[in-house]
Amino acid sequence: MNLALFDLDHTLLPIDSDHEWGEFLVRIGAVDGAAFSARNDAFFAQYQAGTLDPVEYLEFSLGTLARFPRAELDAMHARFMAEVIEPAILPQARALLRRHAEAGDLVAIITATNAFVTAPIARAFGVAHLIAAAPALDEAGNITGKLLGTPTMGAGKVTHTHAWLAGLGKRLDDFPRSHFYSDSHNDIPLLSVVTDPVATNPNAALTTHASTHGWPSLHLFND
Repeated sequence: MNLALFDLDHTLLPIDSDHEWGEFLVRIGAVDGAAFSARNDAFFAQYQAGTLDPVEYLEFSLGTLARFPRAELDAMHARFMAEVIEPAILPQARALLRRHAEAGDLVAIITATNAFVTAPIARAFGVAHLIAAAPALDEAGNITGKLLGTPTMGAGKVTHTHAWLAGLGKRLDDFPRSHFYSDSHNDIPLLSVVTDPVATNPNAALTTHASTHGWPSLHLFND
């Protein structure tokens, strides 16, 4: 068995699900439009530049979720899936996942975006394993606004991958080949420890790094 890990936003999806969720909340009037959009856009620009403080962003994101009862959140997310995510799930991404699944690989999505936003997306892709930022829940299942553990971003993706595999009784070097597909230079730490890193729809910084290190590039939505 080999291992196949996938980033989500701009890798399997041609959009950023976290940013789009924020824009969706603005569009349906669930949050104050001008103030929320300005802060959401600022965090997104920091992520693209590689300067984002993941804890600060996640506390902002999860704090927004904490304003709503879980039932209301789930109803909004179902609409978000129908209006935003499902149209963005393209055949090329499904085919790539299917190729690894049919080869018998252990497949997982690993994303810096929180699990509330991404768990339904992973299910829509047919991927059973999701490694994502974990929101704390109260006894009623409502999101408290706090983060459990460390962010799943940058070097944190390496830490979380090892912990997830340990929970399955495995180690990274148990796999003859380990693949990781990502678009972002933020994921260079995890790309650097797998046997088969693939710069997928790479941004400029990752394009340069991949070329320097001889990593293959995959333009999933253009090839």
